[in-house]
Amino acid sequence: MDGGSGAMTKSLRGRLFISLTTIVLLTGLVGGVFAHRWAFDEAIETQDSVLIQIADLVQGGGLTGTQDLHGVDEDSEIWLMELGKAPQGTPEQRQLWRLQDGMRDATRNGKPIRVVLRTRSDGSRFAVAQSTGVRDEIAGDMAFRTVLPIAALIPCLMLVIAFVIARSLRPMVRLADELDARPADDMTALPLHGLPSELNPFVSSINGLLRRVHDMMEQQRRFVADAAHELRTPLTALSLQAENLDQVELPPAARERLAALRQGMRRSKHLLEQLLALARHDVTPSDRVQWEVVELDRTARRVIADLLREAIGRGVDLGFARAELVPVRGEPVMLAAMIRNLIDNALRFTPEGGRIDVAIYQDDTTAVLQIEDTGPGVSPDEIDRIFEPFFRGQRPEGDGVGLGLSIVKRIVDRLGGTIEAVNMTEAGRTGLRIVVKLPAAA
Repeated sequence: MDGGSGAMTKSLRGRLFISLTTIVLLTGLVGGVFAHRWAFDEAIETQDSVLIQIADLVQGGGLTGTQDLHGVDEDSEIWLMELGKAPQGTPEQRQLWRLQDGMRDATRNGKPIRVVLRTRSDGSRFAVAQSTGVRDEIAGDMAFRTVLPIAALIPCLMLVIAFVIARSLRPMVRLADELDARPADDMTALPLHGLPSELNPFVSSINGLLRRVHDMMEQQRRFVADAAHELRTPLTALSLQAENLDQVELPPAARERLAALRQGMRRSKHLLEQLLALARHDVTPSDRVQWEVVELDRTARRVIADLLREAIGRGVDLGFARAELVPVRGEPVMLAAMIRNLIDNALRFTPEGGRIDVAIYQDDTTAVLQIEDTGPGVSPDEIDRIFEPFFRGQRPEGDGVGLGLSIVKRIVDRLGGTIEAVNMTEAGRTGLRIVVKLPAAA
């Protein structure tokens, strides 16, 4: 309860609801007290008027003799008492006779009463009386009925307040939902039309922040692309010089150092290629409607054809297990980079004599790309991290730098799809299965 109350008071909606309902409750309480008091006094005055009217009727000769006037009101307990021309009867009656004409408070049988005293023209006196307890009970009942609508109105007002607050804050909630549904790279300014004027400064500040973040991201993208592009030229020149050294007679120690140098350059070249692929991916328009329809199977065939020589050189059987015509929306270069990185990752971890099976098919409205290898798989502790940038695991292989699968993950996210990596547990087979699911184009 305390945690829920704390969360309620921290939200604008909760604070408004609590503040307004507190005002309504206090106003209703004060108004109810005054209304109850006013209704109670009005009921007492009404009963006094009834006593006076009965006294006028008795004085005019309409009623005589001591009696209970039940005909006036069955529950009002009004009595007509003849007091005579001189004090007589019980001490209470004699004390009552001595009071002056008019509305008075007295007692009857030891209980308080309200009484109207009158004197006739012949000098005889009479009293019209009513029990004070009965009068208060009748007045209290009438006052309660007066306050009851106010008490019933307060819960209705609380519901109305909750509805009005929710409706008033709906533009803010809609704005938050729109921001949550946006892709991470969508820096489009939020619209100001249709919003309450109080939200305009807030939305304008968000738009300014989006512009600044967009400018910062653009600077970062340009820096990565420019740096990778500028580094390719000297790195290519170094690679050519290293290849030229193959024609030179070198001692074994120098050959080992040259091999290590060439391996380092290959890793650096691979890193630059991945950075350029990442830069190209970041500048791709995020609006999917602008993307062209690409045949995923045809793109995969081209990628496999390019990598087939490398697979043969590694002694790996690379081919299709299933290939159907599946159209998707996306940039051809981006889709090709996704498939190439997945197959390249499988090639690095598949031992000689192993197999890589690629399957492309459509499941209802989903395009499925599945790649299976016969490598050692991934440790269960690491399988959830293989899509993190620069993560290479406990068994790094080849010239990889840990960017390939992270780029694939970003491309899949940009395409509105999902990617999953699982270790295969079929009998007599090990390896990693990666399943990419993308929205199929109509």
